[in-house]
Formats: sequence, structure tokens, C-alpha cells
Amino acid sequence: MDWITHEEDVWFEFRGNSPHQLVPGRFYKGTVDGYADFGVFVDLAANVTGLLHRSELDRRLETLDWEPGDDVFVQVKNVRDNGNVDLAWSIRETESEFRGARIHDPDGDADGQPVESERDDSGPKPIKKRPQSGNRTRPAGATSESKTATESEASEADASEAAEAETSETADVEAATDDSTTDEPVDEDSTPTAADVVGTVAATETAEQEAATEAAEAEPEEAEAAEVERERTVLEDIDDHVGEDVRVEGEIVSVRQTGGPTVFELRDETAVADCAAFVEAGVRAYPEVDVGDFVRIDGEVERRRGELQIETEDLHVFDANEAETVQQRLADALSDEARPDAVAPLASHEPVAAVGKSLLDAAEAIRRAVLESRPIVVRHTATADGYVAGAAVERAVLPLIRSEHPRDDAEYHYFTRRPLEEAVYGMDAATNDVSRMLEDRDRHDEKLPLVLLLGAGSTSESLDGLGLLGVYGAERVVVDAAPADEEVAGEVDVLVNPAREGSDANDLSVGALASTLAVAVNEDVRDDVSHLPAVSYWEHCPEQYLDLAADHGFDADRVRELREAVALEAYYQSYQDKRELIADLLFDADEGLAGHVSEQFRIKLEDEVETAQANIEFRDVEDISAAVLDADAYSHRFDFPPTSLLADELHRRNREGDKFVTVVLGTDELYVRSTGHLNLRAVVEAAAEKAPAAGLAAAGIREGRIEFLTGARDEALEAVLAAAADQF
Repeated sequence: MDWITHEEDVWFEFRGNSPHQLVPGRFYKGTVDGYADFGVFVDLAANVTGLLHRSELDRRLETLDWEPGDDVFVQVKNVRDNGNVDLAWSIRETESEFRGARIHDPDGDADGQPVESERDDSGPKPIKKRPQSGNRTRPAGATSESKTATESEASEADASEAAEAETSETADVEAATDDSTTDEPVDEDSTPTAADVVGTVAATETAEQEAATEAAEAEPEEAEAAEVERERTVLEDIDDHVGEDVRVEGEIVSVRQTGGPTVFELRDETAVADCAAFVEAGVRAYPEVDVGDFVRIDGEVERRRGELQIETEDLHVFDANEAETVQQRLADALSDEARPDAVAPLASHEPVAAVGKSLLDAAEAIRRAVLESRPIVVRHTATADGYVAGAAVERAVLPLIRSEHPRDDAEYHYFTRRPLEEAVYGMDAATNDVSRMLEDRDRHDEKLPLVLLLGAGSTSESLDGLGLLGVYGAERVVVDAAPADEEVAGEVDVLVNPAREGSDANDLSVGALASTLAVAVNEDVRDDVSHLPAVSYWEHCPEQYLDLAADHGFDADRVRELREAVALEAYYQSYQDKRELIADLLFDADEGLAGHVSEQFRIKLEDEVETAQANIEFRDVEDISAAVLDADAYSHRFDFPPTSLLADELHRRNREGDKFVTVVLGTDELYVRSTGHLNLRAVVEAAAEKAPAAGLAAAGIREGRIEFLTGARDEALEAVLAAAADQF
């Protein structure tokens, strides 16, 4: 993904004659034409002028120190149909702040050519010394003719020294000749002849050449010694080396080609950093380097727009033996850092204590994904409980991502929540996830993600979707409070499920379980998430979670408001994570927001329940009682509340005794709620035998949802009621 830090690295000189030839998003060099009350007019060509509106400036218009005729740099924001050009501010206002310049010549042969510098190169030039590696790799696209400024300056210095040496030798010869013509008596045998002088000079030159040869032969050894002596800097310490040359080693975790340089994201055992390599605008540097390569990079640490990066001067890809050493170093550090020492539950709760080890495994998987720069995709149901669970994990993971990655948008890049309308992780959801991760892998060189399913994916109906993820090697972690099917345990990498540990989790919510996981991932969020378990329960919340919420300033009314507000927002735009809104509701906003949304929840729910209550049919089937609502006739199918929530509320208000069933009947599906334990799969199997033509199927075990054929609606209802009576 291109990002703004590097998109401003190249400016263009416009040689066109029409504003419609400009390219929005590019940065151009222009000339200040004049001022108006609303902004500055900038000429980009003889007959192409744009407006930099005052709203685009980073300062007040009257404080701008530009004068008409000044050269400035601006970004073309938009070209209107009428030819008006909207300009945007550029934070870089000198050529030295850009990496390079290109010609934008729409109708000529010079398009894309470098702009020759017009700066005055006369006078002495400082030469910046850099440590040279023994085997310096030239970036792709560079040639021996394209010398750097430092190389050119060094060549000029060498030429100057050679000229001085030649002058000195000539002076020596002249001095020797002058000595032979003095008036003092001279011994003819000792008088140097011209041949002797030349021979002496030749001998001197030979000695100097031999010394130079010996020095040249010694250079590789000295360079090799310097190579060995140069110390490696760990990435977490580069903040202490701004403006200095460093050597770093690690794994390439992503490659991004921007409009300027190629940006390699490097991870070592301590942190992640961006390393920018520049050949020319938009050209891939080191094309042989891929994600997953282990490399050594030499370069200078710079700070661009507040973010650290390394300006790559040399990049060396390690061979198999060298790579193994670096890989093992990273793996050892990763294991030490990723595995939490222990799980400290938010409150004493037996089902949570029973899954302590698997919670540690899940926490380690999440932390390892962050450290390995792998995206994390969280799937949870679009319910209050599901959103609370997802928000708890999100609250724990985002700070880790921010501390690990230098990019401002890293938390959006490496963490995604995608709500599910039901607790089944079916082929539709899996295909969506696989398509996205393969596109990100192929287009942006991203690693395959960790997929975390909260309160979803633990039943056999999800096996096809989980299997599709497994084919591509995506890691799968499932966390669910309800009993998981045996087949799922063999399909996923980590399964957190109290029932598999022999614990009765009837009073455990997914939100409570995920909140404990969040604390295992990041202990620093303990106080932030302590009220969430209480929010996740519609009823029968364990007292310890209510007390915990109260201790953190959330009384019973506040907890109820939060739950209702999240439930309402979960319904609207159910496929969206609504990250900022959910965070405002659960963590950061005052009571006014939750109270406002909660009031809407109650109004909408009461209106629907009032109509439904007036049209419920109460029936006795064998020795059970049943409340049946025809939702098609007496509810709004495409407005709040959803059918599942309506079924929950009607069951809470009408249940009587231990053998009571509530059925909300739709066009081709029905929802079942019962006061006692009801094995839904067994009910469906028995009902299918009673009505074989109804096409009955358990579509969502967690939601109590059964599908049937529309034409056999009545037969399906009677068969399900009879089968439920048999189960009690």
C-alpha cells in the first residue's frame, strides 16, 4: 500500500499546455503568480494556473512568506471539467527535501526523464564519509556511469591529488637539473646526469607503485576486518542513531512500492522498521528480494514526518547458512516474548479456570502474529455478546501493533474485525477471507493472516469454511463458550472451549471468555476490559462480573445501557466492524452516547414486542407448552430487532415452567428457544423423520435456527414442535 510519507518523494516539471494533462496526486514545481483573499495562484506552465486555497494551507494565508515569482512545490489535488486546477499544500518546499525530479511532458520525448539540477555546484563540496562494506550491492537499475555525488567528489579529489603529485615530480627534476649548474666544484663522477635524474624519478615512481599495489592488496583484508568489526544495531535502538549509519539484520515482512522508493519492512528480534531503497521514482529496488528473505541492510537512520526509517545503502540477502542463524535468533526471541507467563482471570470463574492452558496457547498465537507482522482477522457474531468479545481482543491487540510497527495506519493494516450474522463460519465467509488474503499476498506481499473466531466456528457446520483456510495454511484459533463439536478440534490450530475440558459453561458468555483472553494477550488493558463480561450477559450474569464492573464505575444501569446500545449498533451495517463507534460506546465516550442509543433500542424493541405479544399463539403439545409467533405476519422483517433477538425477548417474557418452548416462524426458517436443554440436532433429525418432504436442516445450532422448504411451512412447524416434546 502506498502511503503519504513516500508519495511526496518526487516532484514533476510540467511541460504540457492543458490543465487536463496534469496527474492528480503528483507534486509539481510551480511559480507564485499572485494572492487573493481566498488563496494563492500558482503557475504550473505558461498557460496553466492552479489555486492553492487557504483551507489547504498549514498556516494562515497572511503569514505565508511567498512572493510573486518564487518557485514553490504543490500537489495537484483535482482538475475540474472547466479546467480549474485545485492545488494542495506540500510539506516539502525545497528540492533537497525530495528524492528526485521527473519531467512531465505529455506530448514530448522527455516525459519521465530526470530533471537536471540547476543548483550551483561551484565551490568546495563536503564529502560525507560512509563505512563501505566489502561486497557492496548496487541497487537494480543503477549502472557504473551513474555515480553518486560522493563518488564524483572522491574522483575529483583523486584527480587533484594526481595533479599535485605530477607537479611535485616535475619540480624535483627541475631542482636536480638546477643543482648540476651551480658554480661550486663538482665531482664529475658524482654529478647526476639527466639519465640519472630520470632513473631516480623512475625508481621513486616504481617504489610508490609497489607501495600502492601492496596497499591495494591489503585493502580487501582491511575491508574484511572492518566488515567483521562493524556491529549490528537492533531495531528497537535505532531511535538513538538518527543521522548515523547502522547495520541491521532480520526478516523482510513486507515490500511496498511507492511513487518514490521501494519500502522494505524489516523485523528483527526486537522491533520492526521501514527501510527505504531508491533507484528512481516508482522503480522497484532490489527486485530479487522477497517477503520472508533474511537480509543484512546498511544505511542511515532518518526521521521523515516524525517516523523513523533507514535509508538503505546496501542490502545483502543471506545464504541458507547465514539465514538459519538469523532465523533461529528471531524464533528464540519470538517464543520468549510471545508466550505469556500465566493467565490471571478477571474474576474467579470455574469454566475460565478450566481453559487456562488453551487460553495461553491462543494468547501466544495472537502475540506471535503481531511480532511476525502477520495480519489478524477476527470473526465474531453480530450480537452484543459477539461485539463485546471482538472489542475486548481489539483493545488488547492494537497497542501491541502500534508499538511494533512504525506506520500510522498499522493498526488498520494488521487488525481487522469482520462480524458474522450467525455463529457458523460457512463457505461464504471463508471465501471472502481467503480471497482477501490471497489478494493481499499477491499484490502487497503480505503474510497469510491469523483468523480468530470468537463464539463462531466451533460446530461441524463450519468445517468446510475452516478447511478452506487450512488449505492455504492460514492459522485458525477458535474461542467459544458453548460446547464445540469433536471434529472442529482436529481442524483448527487452537481451540479454547470449556466443555472440552469437562467444565459446565452454561453461565459463561463469549464476552467473558474473550475478555480474559484479552488480558492474557496484554495485561495493560485489564482495567479497560473489566466491565465487559457484565455487558455481555442479557441475564443470569454471575455476581462476580457485576461486582467487577461496579468496582470500575459501571453500575447495573450503565451496564444495561452499554449492552443495549451495542446490540442496536450491531444490527445496523452488520458486516462492518464500526471500530471507532464501538470503542466510543464501550471505552471512551461519556454516558450520553450510550444513553442516547440505548433509548432508541428500547423504543424499537418495545414497539415490536407489543405487536408480537398480541399475536402469539400459545399451544400445548403433549406435556410441553409452546408460544408460536408468525414473524412474517406480525413483525417487520427488515428492521430492528432481528428475528433472533425478538425470539430471545419473547421467550424471556412468556416462559413458564421447565418445559416451555418459544418458536418464531419465518418464511423458510424458524428460531427455537427452550427453558431446559434441548439438543437441536436431535430435534431436527426427529422432525425430518416426521416431515421428510419439509427439507428440515439445522442451519445454526448456536442461534437455534432451523431451515425448511417454504412450501412445507406448516408441516415443518408441527414436526419441530412434536420432536421438541419428545426431547424433554
